[in-house]
Amino acid sequence: MAAASAWVMSAAPAAALPTGTHPAPGTPGVGDPYFPTLGNGGFDVRHYDLDVRYTPESGRLDGRATVTARATSSLSTFNLDLQQLKVTSVEVNGLPAAFTRDGNELRIHPVLSLPKGRSFTTTVVYGGIPQPLHGPIVFGSKYGWMKTKDGVFVACEPNGASTWFPASDHPADKATFDIRIRAPKGLTAVSNGRLLATHERGTSTVTHWRESKPMAPYLATATIGKFTVKQGTTPGGIPIYVATDPALPTGKLDFYGITAEATDHWSKVFGPYPFEETGAIVDDMPDAEFSLETQTKPVYSAVRDESTVVHELAHQWFGDSVSVGRWKDIWLNEGFATYAEWLWAEHKGRKSAHQSFLESYNEHPPGDPFWKINIADPQRDTMFSRAIYFRGAMALQMLRERIGDAAFFRLLPLWAKLHRHGNVRTAQFIGLAEHVAHRDLGDLFATWLSAPGQPKLR
Repeated sequence: MAAASAWVMSAAPAAALPTGTHPAPGTPGVGDPYFPTLGNGGFDVRHYDLDVRYTPESGRLDGRATVTARATSSLSTFNLDLQQLKVTSVEVNGLPAAFTRDGNELRIHPVLSLPKGRSFTTTVVYGGIPQPLHGPIVFGSKYGWMKTKDGVFVACEPNGASTWFPASDHPADKATFDIRIRAPKGLTAVSNGRLLATHERGTSTVTHWRESKPMAPYLATATIGKFTVKQGTTPGGIPIYVATDPALPTGKLDFYGITAEATDHWSKVFGPYPFEETGAIVDDMPDAEFSLETQTKPVYSAVRDESTVVHELAHQWFGDSVSVGRWKDIWLNEGFATYAEWLWAEHKGRKSAHQSFLESYNEHPPGDPFWKINIADPQRDTMFSRAIYFRGAMALQMLRERIGDAAFFRLLPLWAKLHRHGNVRTAQFIGLAEHVAHRDLGDLFATWLSAPGQPKLR
């Protein structure tokens, strides 16, 4: 009582609102037409502090999430995204808060209104048995929180972060993370950023990971299982952490070696590596028909080859550091990472990027549905279609051939530098390309991103 009263007394002046400002509910989404209720309006998340306990035998997850945010408008209520899991309590700035549920929306009613411009903390205690998401979006594959034989595989693009923690689950709202994972002894829990501490607590092992650079929620992971861990630094001096399921046959693929080599190479081509650590998580999850560029440590499941590794590592620049502000611009992630595969083959002397372009171009005849998708606005259910990857890469190759290598390889690191840890749209890339090339490129991008039908080659 005394502590609560003291808090109210000290907080009351801060809650005073400027003349003419009235608290109002925050919106349930950021306005993305593909996912109208993802993310939340009225605040900007600055930091997530997650403490999760996972019990593989039952599949149960229990969590405590503290979300630090800054109000961008005066709020009477606000929302967080949370799917499936049951909430037992909510506090805002240390005071119990009422809450209601509406589908995947958790609406929170703080005791005191939240003034515009002020920071506030929200602590949510929750639990349940998370279920993976599925549908046409991600190749028809399951995604999100996925149970494995010995733990869990966590890969959440585009809207799966809120299957395991309350979030503003949209890439436009990036934040730093502290993630503490409690798992049974004998299992290893791997997450984003750097491992700060590991200690035993009863029958559990607690690992504390910190991602100190802004991260989109879908890039967070808390993958748990039996892993062989190899740590060190790349030849270029970047810390590296690779966790591999020892029961998983990886053939001759050296995840540690390729990760180190590709991280250093892309650091020369795209500019300095944007994070504190690089790495990989290689797990046995055949139901996940994809790999994902989770920040600092891509997760690899049923898709495992050298091209995939260099693709996911290129995403650390294009997708993770430089993130889309709307899902319609996803080609800025996937087209760039696919083009990085072509650059890698060129770097290795296997074939030129132009040869890779021609192979993909000739694979799809003029009437192929591949050419009907407007990759600058592909629509929700086809946002990860093959065209987004390969037509996006073709657009970059055509840009390279139009403006020349000197300008093109100035453009890529400049794009990564100007928007480091930020969010972007297609128009910004076109504008920067035109600035670097000193010419109008509208016709090129209209043709290779949006025009229906197979473009004619000069």
